[in-house]
Amino acid sequence: MKKIFALLSMGLLVFVLAVPAFAADPAKPAAKADAPAAAVAKAELMDINTATEAQLKTLPEIGDAYSKKIVEGRPYALKTQLKSRKIIPDATYEKIKDLIIAKQPKK
Repeated sequence: MKKIFALLSMGLLVFVLAVPAFAADPAKPAAKADAPAAAVAKAELMDINTATEAQLKTLPEIGDAYSKKIVEGRPYALKTQLKSRKIIPDATYEKIKDLIIAKQPKK
């Protein structure tokens, strides 16, 4: 009986020590936690129709010249118009496209 108890205790100890190795990675948020984070990130998109030159300069590759051209080219119906109107080069647009939006005024 002592051997069985010892074996069961040993198995339990191995199980308890092994479980954290199979647990979810604590650095990765749960799927449900991602939804609000995505909503917050989407809410923080920079509107190219209303952002100031100083705000635009916080975007990657956007300096004084590009921020001024963006402001002067307003309004934008679509954010892709930054490329089609040749306001900024394609490579720069690719770096900022996920950070911007072109909101339309409420009617």
